[in-house]
Amino acid sequence: SSEHAMPDWIRRTALGDILQEDFSELADEALYRNLDRLHPNREAIERALAEKEKTLFNLDDTVYLYDLTSTYFEGQATANPQAKRGYSRDKRPDCKQVVVGLVVDRDGFPKAHEIFDGNTQDRRSLDQMLDALEKRTGKKLGATVIVDRGMAFEENLEQIRKRQLHYLVAGRQSERNQWLEELENDDGWEQVHRTPSPRNPFQKKTRVEIKRQQKGDIVYLLCRSEGREEKDRAIREKQETKLLADLHRLQQRVAKGRLKKENKIQRAIGRLLERYPRVARYYELSYDAVQKNLSWNELTDKKATAKKLDGSYVLKTDRQDLTAGEIWRTYILLTRVEDAFRDIKSPLMERPIFHHLQNRTQTHIFLCVLAYHLLAAIEHRFLQAGVHSSWGTIRDQLRTHQVISIVLPEDHQGRVLTIRKATTPEPEHRQIYATLGITAEVMRPLKSWQVSAGSDEKNSKS
Repeated sequence: SSEHAMPDWIRRTALGDILQEDFSELADEALYRNLDRLHPNREAIERALAEKEKTLFNLDDTVYLYDLTSTYFEGQATANPQAKRGYSRDKRPDCKQVVVGLVVDRDGFPKAHEIFDGNTQDRRSLDQMLDALEKRTGKKLGATVIVDRGMAFEENLEQIRKRQLHYLVAGRQSERNQWLEELENDDGWEQVHRTPSPRNPFQKKTRVEIKRQQKGDIVYLLCRSEGREEKDRAIREKQETKLLADLHRLQQRVAKGRLKKENKIQRAIGRLLERYPRVARYYELSYDAVQKNLSWNELTDKKATAKKLDGSYVLKTDRQDLTAGEIWRTYILLTRVEDAFRDIKSPLMERPIFHHLQNRTQTHIFLCVLAYHLLAAIEHRFLQAGVHSSWGTIRDQLRTHQVISIVLPEDHQGRVLTIRKATTPEPEHRQIYATLGITAEVMRPLKSWQVSAGSDEKNSKS
């Protein structure tokens, strides 16, 4: 996806032979100009693609999955007003970034994407994203929108309801705490039947239990996960260790007089609370300005409650027609967006961004989304054929089908013949091409004559 590296990459491939195009003079400036031409047509292309894919693959349009990621810049990007510092999912808080929102359907096909300022909070993006989705796909009354807890605020749920859509979200921690008694009660739970992914048949799935509850028009699904319990505990312990280490360092700075002004001390405390929000709530911090002493107390009751809730989470929806198992399996589809972001960032290589202009940044990301459309279509076609291969596996298998050059000795006229031809496809290559509905004969042999030095005859190709 790097426009700067694209000319060199193309010349190292057989793309010119296959397409019978001469890319020897291709330069990155031409690609940059094409970005500028493409920019005003992004929405129309995305809308047409969504409609075409729905028809071509008979896609379901009753469930939409929405999530956000960020992608960072190399350089200051001063000419891009959207480039700002914010929460970095790439763990690059030192770099400016933009936030990318993506909606996919239950089969993983992109439906709409939007690019937000780099400091955009998750909860502030949903309304604009729903507008974009409606522009790309039209009104889909009764469809279900799935988002994670970062957007599960009441104002966002109200926006979903106003559009006559349904929602399925992960409840926020405050809501989970309200269900502590039911989460601890071992009655009424059912185990989710989880099968390993066909791509990883030997994967061991951890135990997940669910319990359906209803309050008024809202259905809550209480969930307990063994795998998540271990993860929650490990994250909390790691964060707590870091918080306490930073508190001790701050305490020493205050005690030794390296940090004297109370307002600066309070700001330092505030930064620690922001840095470790998951565990800072279990401690009460205080600063004695007279004694110049920073101290803290562990809130044992809060911490004990957190331990009890390890591995548990709550889903909520206004879909009263769904069973407990259907709610859980539908929400788990949200991993399709995470998979999409993982593919867009690597192997489609969206990041880092070297463009300085806003329109080129937006079109660069759009090209990565276009590439993901193709990736999703390829994997879906294989899935329809009963082959559970990822794009990475398919690409690696095709690496051995190559184009070679055969150079024959000079003839009696002093000419050298070069033949460019594809190697004979192996059975696995033929299976891939057949699944995609394309011929295994990727190109016809190309002959070129080169006249040795001193001859007046011209080079020729056939």
